[in-house]
Amino acid sequence: MKAIWRDEVIAESDRILEVDGYRYFPRESVRMELLQRAPKTQSDLACPHGVQFYDLATDAARSERAAWSYEAPRARMKEVDHWIGFWNDVQVE
Repeated sequence: MKAIWRDEVIAESDRILEVDGYRYFPRESVRMELLQRAPKTQSDLACPHGVQFYDLATDAARSERAAWSYEAPRARMKEVDHWIGFWNDVQVE
């Protein structure tokens, strides 16, 4: 599977995990140089899984909070510990 943003592949792996309808990529398959940590909101701080959102950014474009990772997951989310999920204008196919 691939995660595509603005016609550019930003993640690619055959080891995708799907949890609650979202697909997660192992961190090593993601072009992490395109992700910048987003400031945490009150909602983020309340998340029991230690969510960290990321903005996607290149010189030409930016997409705020287009990716996330659970950095202190509990229970069923442990299988995607530190994996990266995408949404908004990122296509996963």
